[in-house]
Amino acid sequence: MAGQKKDGKTAAPDKSLWERLEQPAAPRASLSLERIGAVAVEVADAEGFAAVTMRRLATELGVAPMAAYRHVSGKDDLWALMAERVAAEYRIPEEVTEWREVLRAYALLTRDMMMRHPWVGQLPTALFVLTPGRMAIAERQLAALDGIGLDEDAMMMAFRTVSSYAHGAASSEVAVRDWTESEGWSSGAESRMGLAPQMMYLMDTGRYPTYRRYGLRSRRKDDATWMYETGLECVLDGIAARLGI
Repeated sequence: MAGQKKDGKTAAPDKSLWERLEQPAAPRASLSLERIGAVAVEVADAEGFAAVTMRRLATELGVAPMAAYRHVSGKDDLWALMAERVAAEYRIPEEVTEWREVLRAYALLTRDMMMRHPWVGQLPTALFVLTPGRMAIAERQLAALDGIGLDEDAMMMAFRTVSSYAHGAASSEVAVRDWTESEGWSSGAESRMGLAPQMMYLMDTGRYPTYRRYGLRSRRKDDATWMYETGLECVLDGIAARLGI
């Protein structure tokens, strides 16, 4: 945002967070944007998203709260640094170039990342924050969709469709995992045992015969990987069929 000079003229725009991040740190600087982002992610991983506050980060970094504010202007900057930090974990091998394999790899990496960093689904700007790393992820996928007969709108639609599936399915899996752990259940069998009174009543009403059959016959109730990856293949099949690629 542009500032105001004393003479009333508009000052040059402040440097963006990312421009400042790419500048060399001062030789004796004890604090950097990289360090702030790394510590914020560590706190969120250990204690959850709500534990990440500027005061808490200042304590972990061993600085006064105002020192941190000299680097990040507030929560938006902090969230962006956290998103950038985890974006670095997306490493698709360079030899993977075919569009379907690139998008599949991205979706599998998204699930892995969200299992490690469950707080990502709580970021207010989880899907929209712009960071260099996230832009690189999008660029890699769009580039894989380029040159195969799609226009730019179709390319973005395919990318966003896979992204929405990946984030949605992984967020749901994280939520179920966190809830079952909060109930003290360590397996699907324990979860079903804990829910048995409610489930038995509902099934005994006779209103849900198909769901009852699923409960009795399903062999993959606890195979979250199969569920996620099979759903992903269905999404990719749909994109391929719809777009003729």
